[in-house]
Amino acid sequence: MIRGVDIVKGTCLLQKGQPYLVVEREFHTPGKGTAIARIKMKSIKDGSVLSLTIPTQQEVEDATVDVHSCQYQYTDQESYHFMDGENYEQYEVPFDGMEDKKYYLQENESYDLTIWEGKVIDIKIPYKVVFTVAESENYVKGDTVSGATKPVTTETGLTVRVPLFIKQGEKILVNTETNEYVERVNS
Repeated sequence: MIRGVDIVKGTCLLQKGQPYLVVEREFHTPGKGTAIARIKMKSIKDGSVLSLTIPTQQEVEDATVDVHSCQYQYTDQESYHFMDGENYEQYEVPFDGMEDKKYYLQENESYDLTIWEGKVIDIKIPYKVVFTVAESENYVKGDTVSGATKPVTTETGLTVRVPLFIKQGEKILVNTETNEYVERVNS
């Protein structure tokens, strides 16, 4: 059992006998009464979405999941492929429901895989990731006002708006929740 206050994005809960992955969580404190957690969950089995409002002190049933740190190997037409570094077990993760993860996965990097009943249900992407700029247009200094940005494409295909001084081949730190540029990374 897990209290409403302890539910975070990525938590796995059991509802109606099915596992649901929390995709959004927001706390709300009304003027009177107890605080509540508004959560949006996605069914691991069929992809349906369920919204709940839970008092923060109320307990709900959480799903028992395993988390394995695995190295991302490659992607084929239908799935992502990972390998557990400890026991060399291979995991094939279908794209279904995880299409957006492709922009954040970099070969030979480690990611935490959440596994429920032998099936990978989530790939945990770090909050901030370093990318290399693969495509960038050049702008001349003075072309625009201060604070101007331009779109660039990373080596994984992710498009991010960055300041004009960022050039092709440079490394940038990106917030993976908002897809926003954080800073330039010096190698």
